Amino acid sequence: QVQLVESGGGLVQAGGSLRLSCEASGSIYSINAMAWYRQTPGKRREWVATIQIGGTRSYPDSVKGRFTISRDNAKNTVYLQMNSLKPEDTGVYYCYAKIATSRWEYPDDYWGQGTQVTVSS
Repeated sequence: QVQLVESGGGLVQAGGSLRLSCEASGSIYSINAMAWYRQTPGKRREWVATIQIGGTRSYPDSVKGRFTISRDNAKNTVYLQMNSLKPEDTGVYYCYAKIATSRWEYPDDYWGQGTQVTVSS
């Protein structure tokens, strides 16, 4: 069984910074891509950042230059450093990982439970 647990959310003023963490644990053989998504009430879940196993990063224009995704493969952990936060960044942030639980299984999609980020104006 695999679990993703996020931490680091909270309330911050516009222009401030937060750092989110997400640790994967359980029966893990390998972790491919790791990513962050966010969701606000009434809206679809929105992609925020992805980092591949080799370290290649990608972002949508809405966060490019302000957010940085990184990972520590030894700790099975992905981070999201968020700077210059805006009220429109408010939402529940979810961690995602593509994880294989054995060398004989195809990787599957796993999600964390979400952590709230609120940016006040």
